[in-house]
Amino acid sequence: MANITASMVKELREMTGAGMMDCKKALNETDGDMDAAVEFLRKSGAAKAEKKASRIAAEGICRIACGNGAAVVAEVNSETDFVAKNEVFQEFVQKVADTALESGLAGGKNGEDIEALMDKNGLKDLLVEKTAKIGEKLSVRRFERIEGTSVATYIHGGGRIGVLVAADGVSGADIDEALNNIAMQVAAMNPEYNSRSDISAENLAKEKEITIDSALNDPASLPKPILNELFAKAVEGKVLSDEDLAIYEEKKNDKYLFNFLSEEAKQKLAGLAMEGKDKYVGDKIFSGLVEGRISKHLKDICLMDQIYVKAEDGKQSVAKYLESVNKDLKITKFIRFEVGEGMEKKNEDFAAEVAAQMAGN
Repeated sequence: MANITASMVKELREMTGAGMMDCKKALNETDGDMDAAVEFLRKSGAAKAEKKASRIAAEGICRIACGNGAAVVAEVNSETDFVAKNEVFQEFVQKVADTALESGLAGGKNGEDIEALMDKNGLKDLLVEKTAKIGEKLSVRRFERIEGTSVATYIHGGGRIGVLVAADGVSGADIDEALNNIAMQVAAMNPEYNSRSDISAENLAKEKEITIDSALNDPASLPKPILNELFAKAVEGKVLSDEDLAIYEEKKNDKYLFNFLSEEAKQKLAGLAMEGKDKYVGDKIFSGLVEGRISKHLKDICLMDQIYVKAEDGKQSVAKYLESVNKDLKITKFIRFEVGEGMEKKNEDFAAEVAAQMAGN
């Protein structure tokens, strides 16, 4: 059994938005495996936000360089937000982006391209110099390159978010305007994929499994026939308390029934639902519920399926918007950097709070 530390609980809580004790339980159940713990919380319905590595913690800025059908976004971290607003620091970050564009390197995070970049244009020595001058640890964290017939760039929040968008085959003022709009869409809505076809079969299968388990663990949202069957099993098996049984008999036709039941009763019903998982997966109504939830989730994470933020009717998808501009306009790639995503910011008070909570439970 892995030693579950306060920092692990803190990290999982920041990743998922779940409660402290839910995070501790998930880590215990998965022997400290962070990815498995995230999946455990999603399946149980405890996770409030499932996008991994989305917590913004470290300080710094993103800067962009572009030219000749290519663009680069670079992120450099500092220890404090104050330094991120320093003109000397900002000039250094821009030099990193400019050098990355000139280098032709594809980019990445903490990899060979980072090392190769730092050997160019005196960046390695410049980093040492700026660190000494500013008085804080500075780190060139990542950069990434994009190329296309048309390329759009967007910086938001003074450099907190940097976005690149590329398209092939068409160009012109109307295309540039459309790509700029899409860059703002990416900044605001943070899609994970360009389209559904970019999602692997493995990831789709995992998403379906998570959706099934999360639905079964939320009995109040289940179709009425399945819910009635669960209550019948609960009554027959006498798994509910006398108080919950009495509430059920009184309120079983009340749409707010679950507002009156105890948490223990809800957990018992969820347990019965999970026990009958194989049967319910084959249920046509339940399958429709699951497919509907998956489709809704994909609309959130796939750029082409998202509602275009400037849609006048509030319904037009990004794909339909692009088609209205030019039927040959296709987004080939987008990149979105948000400063500090996936990094942990020191917060001693909160860490102490987590430690105290764990010690007392």
